[in-house]
Amino acid sequence: MAEMEIREGYHLERPNREKSSSKGMKAVIILLLLVSVGLMLIVTVGGWGTLAGAKVVQVFYMIVYLVMAFFIARWSRGVLPLAAALAIVLGIFAGIAGPEWFSRDKEGFTDPALDESILGLITLIIAPVQILLIGACLRGFQQEWNVEVEVPDGQSYHPGMFEDEPGGRPAPA
Repeated sequence: MAEMEIREGYHLERPNREKSSSKGMKAVIILLLLVSVGLMLIVTVGGWGTLAGAKVVQVFYMIVYLVMAFFIARWSRGVLPLAAALAIVLGIFAGIAGPEWFSRDKEGFTDPALDESILGLITLIIAPVQILLIGACLRGFQQEWNVEVEVPDGQSYHPGMFEDEPGGRPAPA
C-alpha cells in the first residue's frame, strides 16, 4: 500500500485509537484470541494420540490466531473481519466435536492423555469463546480504528476542530 502524503505543516492523528473504549476493545479481542489458542492447545496436547486429521488444522488455527493477535495489537483493523470469520468456523467445529469427546468414554477407544470428559468440556467451552470473539471483532470494526485526521503542526486534534470547513473535515491533500 502506498503511504498517504501529508501536507507540509500538518501531522496525522488517529483520534479513535486514543479512546478508552477502543483501547479496551483491542485488549478484549487480543485476550479472546489468546484464550482461544490456550484452549485449542490443551485439546491438541491432551488429545494428540486420538486426533485423526485435525492436528494440522488445530496447529494452523493457533498460529493464525497468534498472528492476528499481533496485528490487532498494532491497531490493524483489517484482520478483524478475518478473525470473526475464522471464529465462526472454529465455533462450528467445536460445537460438533465437543459431544464426540464424551462419546469416546467407552470400551475399545484409545485413551487420550487427558480424560475424554475434560477434553469434551474444554472443546465445548471454545464455542462460546468464539461467539464472544465474533461480537468483539464486530464492535472493534465499528470503532473505526483506521480514521486519520490531518492536524496543523503544533496543535492536537479535538472534536469539532474543523467545523468551519465544508464537510467538517480538512480538505484532502
